[in-house]
Amino acid sequence: MDQALKTTIQGAYSRFLETRALKARYGQKLMIAEIARCFAALSTKTDTESDQHICLVEAGTGTGKTMAYLLATVPVALEQQKKVVVATATVALQEQLLLKDLPMLIADAGIELTYTLAKGRGRYFCISNAELLVSQQVELGQIALYEDEAARKLDQTDLERAKSLLSLFASGEWDGDRDALPETLPDGLWSSLTSDHVRCTNRRCKHFSICPFFQSRQQMDKVDLIVANHDLVLADLALGGGMILPAPEDTLYIFDEGHHLAAKARGHFSFQMSVKASRRWLSRLSRTFNKLLNESDNHALLSEKIARLTSPLSDMEQVLIELEQQLQDLLADKAAKDQKYRFAGGRIPEALQMTFEQFFVICQRALQLFEQITDLLKQAMDGEVADLSQALGEAWYPQLGAMSFRLQGLYGLANSYAKTDAGSRAPTARWLALTENSEGFDISCHSSPVSAAETLRQNLWQACHGAVVTSATLTALGTFDRIKEDLGIQASAASLQVASPFDFSNAAELHVPAMRSDPGQSDAHTQEVAEIIIRHLPEAQATLVLFSSWSQMRYVLEQIPDNMNNSVLVQGHLAKHEILRLHRERIDQGEASIIFGQASFAEGVDLPGDYLTHVIITKLPFSVPDDPVDATLTEWMASHGLNPFEHWVVPMASMRLTQATGRLLRTEHDRGRITLLDRRFVTRRYGRLLQASLPPYRLITA
Repeated sequence: MDQALKTTIQGAYSRFLETRALKARYGQKLMIAEIARCFAALSTKTDTESDQHICLVEAGTGTGKTMAYLLATVPVALEQQKKVVVATATVALQEQLLLKDLPMLIADAGIELTYTLAKGRGRYFCISNAELLVSQQVELGQIALYEDEAARKLDQTDLERAKSLLSLFASGEWDGDRDALPETLPDGLWSSLTSDHVRCTNRRCKHFSICPFFQSRQQMDKVDLIVANHDLVLADLALGGGMILPAPEDTLYIFDEGHHLAAKARGHFSFQMSVKASRRWLSRLSRTFNKLLNESDNHALLSEKIARLTSPLSDMEQVLIELEQQLQDLLADKAAKDQKYRFAGGRIPEALQMTFEQFFVICQRALQLFEQITDLLKQAMDGEVADLSQALGEAWYPQLGAMSFRLQGLYGLANSYAKTDAGSRAPTARWLALTENSEGFDISCHSSPVSAAETLRQNLWQACHGAVVTSATLTALGTFDRIKEDLGIQASAASLQVASPFDFSNAAELHVPAMRSDPGQSDAHTQEVAEIIIRHLPEAQATLVLFSSWSQMRYVLEQIPDNMNNSVLVQGHLAKHEILRLHRERIDQGEASIIFGQASFAEGVDLPGDYLTHVIITKLPFSVPDDPVDATLTEWMASHGLNPFEHWVVPMASMRLTQATGRLLRTEHDRGRITLLDRRFVTRRYGRLLQASLPPYRLITA
């Protein structure tokens, strides 16, 4: 590392410690050095094949990892004239960065830095869509006759809200950011008042110069550091990179809460299609296009292009009828009790695959014709099409964009079901589900990659200038092998495990009580869990109970006597943030408070001190056996000679157990108890592996 840069980083860290009257933390110093060393070597764009521009750091609770990665990264980025994107998985961490850590970095470490928060288009007001929606209400009349019209029809309250937002924005009292609104708008209304990349007319929009989203985008060009979330980074990469955020080759990424990144990436490449709903949507398109033709006075060129689209849309409907029959026959023979059927190995039966191949070809043709129509509307907005007005283009381009986006979803699903996965790579999970709605039953087809490693490798790691992935929980069974494999990062990438400075053995006890049953005896175990929890309730004060399933949680809740029920806050009954607020309020008032939660409460819950003194885990957090993605992955591993339980199931359980137990100790002064109601932790061989991967809690068994 260049001596001047090293001096800059050391000086900033020394000023930070002195100003805050803190002592240097050994783990924090290690983390700063590791990240700075990785990034400082990138003064020029290097060969990224070896992943030497990437490092992973697991920093235990209390390390001070946020300040560590900021102190290490920002000076390097400023010297190399690169942007920094800090991507988190939760809003809470974004708020901490914006309201606490970044101001502290500037004020206490003396680093000159500009920063902003990046959000997707969906968080910003679209003036054009709002104006269009309001103007359509008179046209729609008192009663909307069709489903698509009903979706755009507003009741009087929502209409007044939309008008009010237009007035607030026009007066300058509101900047168009949804999060800056004084009231919470219903999601259904807001979705009509915002936009996305397929509906946005960009520079062709008459409101482009005052568009809230593009105003924020311009702000990003001017700052040194951008706070975003994982989804926004992945969405930008899916568009080719540099469309929302800075170009990857000019960016140093920090992925905090990095253990979420693989799952987030898989979600971005998943597809779903409901068969009947798609047929109904396709049948309505002809009426929509007739309306467009009427408003264009049957413009000759537009009429010609729409006429060419009629045939493939009709063909798609016909193929969907055939598909529905094939899928009904399949489900009738093989559907499980939960009305779900997974294709083993992600392999589609040949006859069904052939039908999807046909559907895919027609979708592809329809998309090409859709693109020709939207291109014509773009030209109309530019005033380049005779007798086709700019106003018509502005009104219809967003609507055609939304239709095209839905068609792209059908295309993606069809493409996934029509092709066979390469045998050398992890497969795609494919499954069917029978769903019920107000119009009866529908069959939905689902597709999801079991691994996004290759996609992340091509679109992120090989494209970016540098990246750090960090979290309090990255290792599984003491190694980074699992996370590197999931994220598509080569084994040669640097990794550092920084232990928490907490005195775990004196601060927390891990109890594994004697039990008559284990989770292999599902009903008996759930009944015993209920007995133990009810027995503990009278003495419980600040307790978090983490359940393995909704059915188990409901059963225990039903067994609790009425006189004990008032102290229990249950996930699903209230929003997560409201449960945590009420819990803190009760503890502050000296009352008992017990939270019943699922996996989402096993991480991202920060209840320090007296707010949490007991964590009860009802079962080792192994993956759900009927999850189609997990089942397909383990099946593929077994076919390649790997032991899925040892290679994937146990390591993932190790990470989840570390996260769950980590809810207890949030500061060095915290004390408490963890109770694990699963004897396999002490009786099975893999239990010893799980024990070794946890912090050194004082283990007490009976």
